[in-house]
Amino acid sequence: MRITRVLGATALLFALAVPPAVADSSPSPSASGDDAAPTTAGTSFRTAAEVEQGQQATASASTGDYLYWSFPADAGQRPTVRATVKLPDAHAAQIWQIDVYDGLRRRQACQYGAQTRTAAQGAASVDLSCTLRTVRSWSEPWANDPLPGTYYVRLTALNVATADLGQPISASVRVGSKDVGGSAAVDGSLAKPLVPGIAVTSKSGEDDGDAAKSAVLAGLEPEDGWASGWWSDRWVWTAVGGVLAALAGVGGYALTRGSGRPGRVPPGA
Repeated sequence: MRITRVLGATALLFALAVPPAVADSSPSPSASGDDAAPTTAGTSFRTAAEVEQGQQATASASTGDYLYWSFPADAGQRPTVRATVKLPDAHAAQIWQIDVYDGLRRRQACQYGAQTRTAAQGAASVDLSCTLRTVRSWSEPWANDPLPGTYYVRLTALNVATADLGQPISASVRVGSKDVGGSAAVDGSLAKPLVPGIAVTSKSGEDDGDAAKSAVLAGLEPEDGWASGWWSDRWVWTAVGGVLAALAGVGGYALTRGSGRPGRVPPGA
């Protein structure tokens, strides 16, 4: 009976400690006008069009242009960038490539995906994708690990035939992330995310000569703020392991201690 109570208490505590499954952390696209996806692309890092994760950005351009978008990514996320380019009816074979850079403008390698693809002559469209490594909350200065902050997407065609330069195209880009969780968590964090300052303005009400200048940062960030991934399921499973270890100790003691009192020895035995 005592063993049954101990096992029942163990199962109950385990059920209460295990969290429910966490869904994909990528935010769903918003239908409001303020959060509408961009319909143009930038032509450089400084003019990159900002796009939220889960939105589908579009742009009309010409073959040979460099198209830039930017998006935020926080620690614990594994971003995936997908792009589709609709080509003109008549064109020669073209090589299209998508590159992703972090907030320090370091090119990040794709863990998997078709980063470079060749569009055959007369093909209607070409699809590309790039899945980055998991964004880490901290890294050594010499490492090239993905860190929290703004990421840039560059889409362009390589080795374009002269006759195809300037032909109209339309491109669409969508960014999503998978929340990896505690399996990729590391100790330490950045003081600030790698978000670029895109302008310098003076505080209102001060003279230009004495004005304290502050950087206006990129406007996009994760839904619940930067460094939102400090809490991970690694902490939960550590607590669950401690509870199970304590219950195992109690159960082992209950099994080995016996009834607690020695049997009565008959007189004269």
